[in-house]
Amino acid sequence: MRIAFKNKGIGRLMAMVCILTFLAGLLSGCGREKILDEEAGLSYAELKEISPAVAYLATRVRDCEGFLYIGGDGAGGEDEIAYLYDNALAMMALSSAGAQNHAEVIADAILYAMDQDRSFSDGRLRNAYIGGNPKDEANWSFWGGKRSMRMPGIWKDGNWHEDYYSIASSTGNMAWAIIGLCEVARNASEEKAEEYLEAAVKVGDFILRLRSETGAGGFTSGFEGWDDKNQAKVTYKSTEHNIDLVTAFAMLSGLIRNGDSEKAGEYMEAGEYAKDFVMAMYNKEKDCFYTGTEDDGETISEGVLPLDTNTWALLALGEDVPDVEKVFAFVEEEIAVEAGFDFSNGDLDGIWNEGTAQMAVCYKVYGKTAAYEKVLEYLNSQMDEEGSITAADRDSVSTGFVVSGTDVKWEFHKVKSISATSWLAFAQMGVNPMAVLL
Repeated sequence: MRIAFKNKGIGRLMAMVCILTFLAGLLSGCGREKILDEEAGLSYAELKEISPAVAYLATRVRDCEGFLYIGGDGAGGEDEIAYLYDNALAMMALSSAGAQNHAEVIADAILYAMDQDRSFSDGRLRNAYIGGNPKDEANWSFWGGKRSMRMPGIWKDGNWHEDYYSIASSTGNMAWAIIGLCEVARNASEEKAEEYLEAAVKVGDFILRLRSETGAGGFTSGFEGWDDKNQAKVTYKSTEHNIDLVTAFAMLSGLIRNGDSEKAGEYMEAGEYAKDFVMAMYNKEKDCFYTGTEDDGETISEGVLPLDTNTWALLALGEDVPDVEKVFAFVEEEIAVEAGFDFSNGDLDGIWNEGTAQMAVCYKVYGKTAAYEKVLEYLNSQMDEEGSITAADRDSVSTGFVVSGTDVKWEFHKVKSISATSWLAFAQMGVNPMAVLL
C-alpha cells in the first residue's frame, strides 16, 4: 500500500508539515505504546491480551525466522510465498504492540533480501519472497553466475517455474515496506534505526523515479516482467498506491528531517504530489475514490470501485477527504455484505475480511464506537484459536480484477492470511497504521 507540484515554495511545504502534525494526533487511534516484548519480559499470554492476532503473528515469526508465510507441505508452492505487503503489515503490528524483537526479524529479512537481490541494486523490492529465513541454503540459487536469493515458484518437470507477480515490484507494496521500516525504526535502538531508515530511503529514492508528469500526476505502479527480459515500467496509476505514498513519504520525511533536511523536503513534496493525484481520483457524484487510471496514465478507470481506496483515504488523509460522512455512507450502502464488506461494489459475493478489518479501524479512528464494536465482533467470531483469520469468509470472493500479468481472476478464499490477520491486529488494538507518528 503516487498534479504538478512546481514552484509552490517553502510556505506550502511548511503548511503540509503542520497539517501532518495535526493529523498525527487525529488519526492515532489508541496510540502505539512501547511495550516490552518476550525477551524483556512480555509473555505470550500478555501479548495475547494485547491482541490475539498479534500473538499469532509472533508465533509465525518464531516458526519462520524471517519472512512470514502461511505454511504448507514444503513443496515451495503458493503456501510458502511471503508477500512483501503482508510482512510490512505484520512487522508494524508487532512493533506497535511492543514485540519489537519479532518485528525486527522481519525488517532484517527485508534488508537482507534487498542486499542480495540477483539482478537489481537500485533500492527496489520484490512483491514477494520465499517464506522463512532468507539466509537458509534452501532459499538460495545461482543466477547469472552468482549466488543469490531464489524467487518464489514451483518445481515442475525438473525446472523451477517462477511466479510472475512475485518477481515484480509494485509501488504500493514498496510504499508499505517504507511505512513498516519507519515504524520499526521509531522503536529500535539508534544503530538499528539507522539501518532501517537507510533501507527505507533507498526504496523511497527508487519510487521517486516513478513520478508521472501526465494526466493528474502522481506515481506509476512499478515494474513487472522477467529479469532476463528487462523489467518494464507499469504505466497505469493506482489510487491505492498513491495513498500509501502519502503516508510513506510523510513518515520518511519526518524521521530523516534532522539528518538531511533537503531530502526530507523532497519526500514531503513527493507526498503532496501523490496526494494531489488521489484527490483528482475522487468521484464527486458517488462520494468515493476511483481505483486509478488505465494504462495511458490519464483515463480514469471507472469500472470497479474498491473498498480499500476509500478505507485508506479515510485513514491517511483525514480531514482532506472531501466529505468523510458521505464516504462512509458510500461504503455502507454499496459494499456492505451481511456483517462485513466485500472487496468492491461488484457482485457482493462474500466478505473480504482484510477490508472489513480496515473498516473497523476507520470506525475506531472516527469515533463511531457502535459500528466499530459490531464489526470487531464479527471479525473476532472469524478468528481461530491461534488468533489468525482467513482472507475471506468463503471461497472465491471476487475482486473484479485479474492477477497481474495473467487472465486469471483475482479472488480471495477462506484460507489463513497474514495481511488479514495483521489488519485484525490493528482493529483489536485500535491502531491506525497510516497515521504519521514521528
